[in-house]
Amino acid sequence: MAMALRRVLKHGVIPRDAAQSFGIRGYAIASKGKKGGKGAADAAKTPVLSKELKSTTVFGANILKEGSDPKLQPDSEYPEWLWHLLDKRPMLSELRRKDAKTLPYEDLKRFVKLVNRARIKEQNALTAKN
Repeated sequence: MAMALRRVLKHGVIPRDAAQSFGIRGYAIASKGKKGGKGAADAAKTPVLSKELKSTTVFGANILKEGSDPKLQPDSEYPEWLWHLLDKRPMLSELRRKDAKTLPYEDLKRFVKLVNRARIKEQNALTAKN
């Protein structure tokens, strides 16, 4: 027993019978099949989608077990805020250069948030244990 314990401590490997007696679970054993890249069998499993189907359906958006992927709607069917999600917002350096009194409300809120975030990061860096 002492030799087995020494081997475990030296190599960091727990024998299967010892692991089972302590209730330690290990990784699944890898299959002994062929290893390698994708072959012809994998390519046959991939569905071929028509160009028309790709442009009318959002693939991968279905989160339910049953059901189908949603169809794309015309732009007028989506809310207005959706089109502004990817708009670039000004960075802290740009907001600092502008006059705070002339900033729009949304930019002012962003400025306060970014200043607070920078202050917290600076304070954390000063008090970090190095």
